[in-house]
Amino acid sequence: MSNEAAAPITGAEIVVRCLAEEGVKHVFGYPGGAVLYIYDAIFQQDKFQHVLVRHEQAAVHAADAYSRSSNTVGVAIVTSGPGVTNAVTGLSTAYMDSIPMVVISGQVPSHAIGQDAFQECDTVGITRPVVKHNFLVKDVKDLAATMKKAFFIARTGRPGPVLVDIPKDISMHKCHFEYPKEIEMRSYKPIDKGHAGQIRKAVQMLLQAERPMIYTGGGVILANAASELNRMVDRLGFPCTNTLMGLGGYRASSENYVGMPGMHGTYEANMAMQHCDVLIAIGARFDDRVIGNPKHFASNPRKIIHIDIDPSSISKRVKVDIPIVGNVKEVLVELLSQLDATDARPNPAIKDWWKQIGEWRGRECLKYQDSDILIKPQSVVEKVWEVTKGDAFITSDVGQHQMWAAQYYPFDKPRRWINSGGLGTMGVGLPYAMGVQMANPGSTVACITGEGSIQMCIQELATCKQYHLTPKIILLNNRFLGMVRQWQQIDYGSRYSESYMDSLPDFSKLAESFGHVGMKIEKPGDVDGALREAFGMKDRLVFMNFITDQAENVWPMVKAGKGLSEMLLGSEDL
Repeated sequence: MSNEAAAPITGAEIVVRCLAEEGVKHVFGYPGGAVLYIYDAIFQQDKFQHVLVRHEQAAVHAADAYSRSSNTVGVAIVTSGPGVTNAVTGLSTAYMDSIPMVVISGQVPSHAIGQDAFQECDTVGITRPVVKHNFLVKDVKDLAATMKKAFFIARTGRPGPVLVDIPKDISMHKCHFEYPKEIEMRSYKPIDKGHAGQIRKAVQMLLQAERPMIYTGGGVILANAASELNRMVDRLGFPCTNTLMGLGGYRASSENYVGMPGMHGTYEANMAMQHCDVLIAIGARFDDRVIGNPKHFASNPRKIIHIDIDPSSISKRVKVDIPIVGNVKEVLVELLSQLDATDARPNPAIKDWWKQIGEWRGRECLKYQDSDILIKPQSVVEKVWEVTKGDAFITSDVGQHQMWAAQYYPFDKPRRWINSGGLGTMGVGLPYAMGVQMANPGSTVACITGEGSIQMCIQELATCKQYHLTPKIILLNNRFLGMVRQWQQIDYGSRYSESYMDSLPDFSKLAESFGHVGMKIEKPGDVDGALREAFGMKDRLVFMNFITDQAENVWPMVKAGKGLSEMLLGSEDL
């Protein structure tokens, strides 16, 4: 080793070297005083590209979507104080959905910590509830090992965001750099392989079931287990439902797929969830938006098999009969192996079960009344699917448009549906589209959004212009905070308190002011042509403002506190 190679380098240079060692290709961030040494080191390297966002929240959201769409660890950099507090929403969004990410934050110099210094905040304390783990680096000699630990923790076990807080003096101090090849953490030993005996019991129970149901969530996507899940469902011939976070885990084009479950799921999925005799939950957590009222859910006796990487998620909300802790992919590989090793076949009674599911399907719960006068939001989503041939990356914000996208854009592939499921964060759609396109250059990316959500991070249109990002923005504009209005109609006597957006900008002109293409579509007959024209402009961001029916609601719906079989299928059920 030469003397030059062995020369001490600054903490800022160590950060850059660590990111390069981890194979990071893109970093999203916003500079400030506490991270200027790091930004100076970024300027002098060529291993990764930095993407300058216009708000720290967008940096974390973009890193989040980068991870979701590419199975890598997303990376963001923010400065101290308000930089960190602006990033908290993005951290919480990723934490709720178990997204692997490393956020590097600047901190005031070590000697100033606790002195109410300029742009100081207790970063470790503030972020502790919304990260998988966080670190405050106190010695530059610990920096490389800390970065290694951060990436290891983020991507293993149940994934999640990890924050590394680096005081400014640490970023300028020097030491010799050596990146650990492996990391050993006595207190952190995630389990990957499921218990073979428990898997054997699960196989036996599944083969004996008369009314089986396969319920899958985001864990299938995160574990890259879609291939194994598809093989398992096809092998067994059981009905399968994917949660909002699990869409694309099992292909929606299959007859075995019964749609999404839960609050705005299909009638057939919810009835099958409620009336099955054996339910296998794979990488899902029985959250409130999926099973509704837990007491009502438990009123029908059933055996439950639960596969999850996180032991704390098992029997947390419902009692489980066969718990299997392990990586979903590893467990499904073993389960398939055991299935292949047996001559036993599924219970013949499943034919009657499918007959019953067919009757539930016959209710056509997603049917809607189209119009020649008003643009129906559902029809726009269906046209997006048609124009993109079902092969786009779709990001969404949160609200009615999110549910319509989930209901009417069937996904056959994993990691194509990027949305905030757990936290329900408005404003994610546009930065999500940025992160997805950075991770998947050349792919078709569309952001389905609402006029409330898009305004929360609309400044990122400038970021898109700077980096030549060209997602297609599909605004389903009903001039209301749509989901709020729907709840107010149903539960609050149609008293629309502060849900009407009566001072909206001209979105087309606004998009054009950022250097993009703007469109306003007001007639149903113009929807198809506008979408085809927009998606034909491969090298331009096109902002499409669809003026949609204000009165349209998301159906079906399970009201808060109700059970899965107590669904409202339309306004006639109110």
